[in-house]
Amino acid sequence: MGKNVTQKLIGDHLISGDMKQGEEIGLKIDQTLTQDATGTLVMLELEAMGIERVKTEVSAQYVDHNLIQEDYKNPDDHLFLQSAAQRFGIYYSKPGNGVSHPVHMQRLGKPGKTLLGSDSHTCAAGSLGMFAMGAGGIEVAMAAAGEPVYVKMPKVWGVKLTGKLPDWVSAKDIILELLRRHGVKGGVGRVIEYYGPALANLTAMDRHVIANMGAELGATTSVFPSDEQVRHFLEMEERGEDWVELLADEDAAYDEHEEINLSELEPMIARPSSPGNVVPVREAAGEPIYQSYIGSSANPGYRDFAIVAQIMKGRSIAAGVSLDINPSSRETLTDLINTGNLSHLIDAGARLHQAGCNGCIGMGQAPASGKNSLRTVPRNFPGRSGTLDDSVFLCSPETAAASALTGKITDPRELDMEYPQIDIPKPAINNELLMHPYPYEEAKEIRLSKGPNIEAIPEFDSLPDELEVVVGFKTGDDVSTDEILAGGGRVLPFRSNLPEISKFTFEKLDKSYYERSMASRDDGGHAIIGGSNYGQGSSREHAALAPRYLGLRVVIVKDFARIHWQNLVNFGVVPLTFVNESDYDLLEQDDVIIFKNLRQSLQDSAVLTAEVKGKSSIEVEHAMSGRQIEIMLEGGMINWIKKGETQH
Repeated sequence: MGKNVTQKLIGDHLISGDMKQGEEIGLKIDQTLTQDATGTLVMLELEAMGIERVKTEVSAQYVDHNLIQEDYKNPDDHLFLQSAAQRFGIYYSKPGNGVSHPVHMQRLGKPGKTLLGSDSHTCAAGSLGMFAMGAGGIEVAMAAAGEPVYVKMPKVWGVKLTGKLPDWVSAKDIILELLRRHGVKGGVGRVIEYYGPALANLTAMDRHVIANMGAELGATTSVFPSDEQVRHFLEMEERGEDWVELLADEDAAYDEHEEINLSELEPMIARPSSPGNVVPVREAAGEPIYQSYIGSSANPGYRDFAIVAQIMKGRSIAAGVSLDINPSSRETLTDLINTGNLSHLIDAGARLHQAGCNGCIGMGQAPASGKNSLRTVPRNFPGRSGTLDDSVFLCSPETAAASALTGKITDPRELDMEYPQIDIPKPAINNELLMHPYPYEEAKEIRLSKGPNIEAIPEFDSLPDELEVVVGFKTGDDVSTDEILAGGGRVLPFRSNLPEISKFTFEKLDKSYYERSMASRDDGGHAIIGGSNYGQGSSREHAALAPRYLGLRVVIVKDFARIHWQNLVNFGVVPLTFVNESDYDLLEQDDVIIFKNLRQSLQDSAVLTAEVKGKSSIEVEHAMSGRQIEIMLEGGMINWIKKGETQH
């Protein structure tokens, strides 16, 4: 039997393990990606590990999140990241160059390669025929140092695309339809591989939109073939020599099957406050809006902005609406200028912001309190926009543009105009804007530039044999890493200062968590009890690291989101799930949970017994591999590395 694209990519990079579902496999990583909200820790970790130079084919550091420079902290960190990139042999993309994912796709991504990034939307590079995953920063640091990355062998979910998109329906509606069908857990433990005749009409950037939001399904990654559309994209970017064909064999099989007939799709929209809360736009039509936001890594292509410009041409946005244009890259912004499309947007009343993540991560463009905001971004978790009582909808550029014209949520098919046809221009390319790695002899003389806000990662103790922990907090289902530790302009400037950033932990759900955790930190620490899909969303390891700093030792939930589960292991927090989910109802805040003979128990069995003081015992289980148990016993990956336990 032939192989699908996922099997070929994994097989070509397999270092350890067997390609059997659920088994841990080790993969060679060709490229790494970091952005400034997570890259500061990665660079500090490389320094702590004594790395002289990265060992990947390509590693790149982007500055795209923390662009607002209202004091010294962000610009100091930008200089630190630039010096670290020079020191360790890494490409550096300076502020204003754009969002990491489309810029990496334009300049550095290559079909057939693996990519590991400290950002959950790294999976967008699957649009080029790459095997690209998000991960915690320390795993990316290890990959940059030449170590393999370890994952559980996923199922391969084949999604066949047939038909052709109707007018006013675009790539965003495809992924929203998949989210409508399956919700935010639909891709857990799976790689989503797209195939079928409809791919012939989906550009590489259309595929980027779809692959990017595979993260919202909880998928390990998303994969597209490297075909003529990918070759055309790379040739347009003057990188035709990087193209290789990578197709599924004609007799390839998939573990699970799905089909989407694009001809039957209509405009879709995700209501607040989950990417899985999807309905047809016509069902939400008529609700008034305050903001319409275009951009982000989820709709980063030239056509995603040009279609809005052409809809706006000769028209004006509705009174009281803020139309926010957030270019995804400097290259795309230049193309919009050269084609006159930026003028159409500005003339219509749009507000232009610098190329970067911006409002997607709550870094500016926060909506008015309690008002509806339509966004082409990938996520609408509560408060992620920067406004605590936000009301954010996710939609396509067409729907966002139509709604900006009318002042209310509008099905774009209702506009009295023909659907604009967009021609993609030859892009404006300036390769000098991406700082290339320094030669080694020059690089080793570089000294890291550290501002006063950069603090070393504290040392953590190894796992004790007996734990007596208080339940510090109990959460419900679908708690995101944005709710565990927010992004945005107030929080992310402290990304390299753990004592300070930890003060924001769980503030959206329980403002007393920080003080209570600090009070119990030296008394054995605490546990978190959670529901299903705990830790969905961002890969930022601060959501595991900050609670660990505050004394978190154990998390017991119904089930975890993949990246956050891995981050907990990496920082020595024991991730456990209920054997009997009804035990979730037994536990309450301030209960005391006791684990005895914990170190040996983890090594002997996947199932553990814990005593709940004054109540009864419960059974919990872990899914850690033998390698991960070794990391846990040492108290986390940093201690494990220092002990010299790396496997490659």
